[in-house]
Amino acid sequence: MALHVMDEANRCLGCKKPQCQAGCPIKTPIPEVIRLLKENKLDEAGWMLFENNPLTTVCSLICNHENQCEGHCVLGRKGAPVHFSVIENYISSTYASKMTKGPAPSNGMKVAIVGSGPAGLTIAILMARYGYQVTIFESKEHIGGILRYGIPEFRLPKATLDDIQYRHLEMKGIKIRPNTRIGDAIGVDELFRDGYKAIFIGTGVWKANTLGIKGESFGNVHYAINYLNNPDCYKLGNRVAVIGVGNAAMDVARTAMRNGSHDVTCFSLSDQVAASQYEFSYAQLEGVKFEYFRKPVEIVDEGIIFRSMEYDAEGKLVEIPDSDTLFPADSVIISISQGPQNTITSTTTGLAATSRGLLQADEKGHTSRPGIFASGDAVNGARTVVEAVAHSKVVAEAMHQYIQSLTKEE
Repeated sequence: MALHVMDEANRCLGCKKPQCQAGCPIKTPIPEVIRLLKENKLDEAGWMLFENNPLTTVCSLICNHENQCEGHCVLGRKGAPVHFSVIENYISSTYASKMTKGPAPSNGMKVAIVGSGPAGLTIAILMARYGYQVTIFESKEHIGGILRYGIPEFRLPKATLDDIQYRHLEMKGIKIRPNTRIGDAIGVDELFRDGYKAIFIGTGVWKANTLGIKGESFGNVHYAINYLNNPDCYKLGNRVAVIGVGNAAMDVARTAMRNGSHDVTCFSLSDQVAASQYEFSYAQLEGVKFEYFRKPVEIVDEGIIFRSMEYDAEGKLVEIPDSDTLFPADSVIISISQGPQNTITSTTTGLAATSRGLLQADEKGHTSRPGIFASGDAVNGARTVVEAVAHSKVVAEAMHQYIQSLTKEE
């Protein structure tokens, strides 16, 4: 592994205007990290990665590198780019085991983090660095949110998240309340009553989008977000139809293949695949099949009925008359993204939401209610992990400035 990593590092040109860094949503200082590694300063490189991105170990595994850092590498114009994902994973996972520093000196002020997905984890870690007493409220049993319950083990090992909990949360004095949904027994008002100076909401998007077609309530129909939560409890049968061709659909299809379904097909409305080329190619390699220009119109006991589509003369997708065809399937999994659950917005006065149920927040995370901040999927809808982390860095600074303004007033 180390030899391969150094081979990649030695290919880096050290560009004066690094396009790789420009293509990274969180602006990872890639050339500087590589330079430190080549100088045998792995610990310094690791420190730099974690200071810039608290979830660097996660992002090294699941980022869309082909469209971000690696996709912007100048070497990729005529050949293979420098695979920084491999370098980042080696440095961050190696350095992580050396992170033993305890919590920062407490400033005596409390902040609440609602949700422990990418945004919530980032905010919690950054606020703890400022010295705040941080409590994470997580509705599920373990931390991680979509990272744990929406990404398969073969892409993101649970051990990576367990390590984040130990080294970034527990060692830093961050408290975790699992199985606690804010908006049920405890609401936002109770958090303010108990002395939390600011509240961050990063509850993600856990409500599956539906097709709205007949047969969607049948027992052999499932939603991707639910299936990925705990695939072991599903008995899909051998032949599975996956509606959707995004990254989540690739995760569903590859997971189903690993769990004994040997005939898995993903269906696309057009001739385009929304998933990254990497994930698409892995799915193909593992035997997942693809059907294009297929619109689902009805689910029946025997499978799903599709209507064929085509582009008209103006380049618009249109249905082909009398083209309905039954695709036999033991199970159907619908993977067409997710929307928000509205537990908090429906139980909190003064907290504005969009027509889609997403929280309204400005570019720095301020919501319509003073002291409540939000970012991540709860604000922007389903986005990438690194985008959530990058935006949350801005929000954490805004939370800090807000709390400091309160103390000056007092």
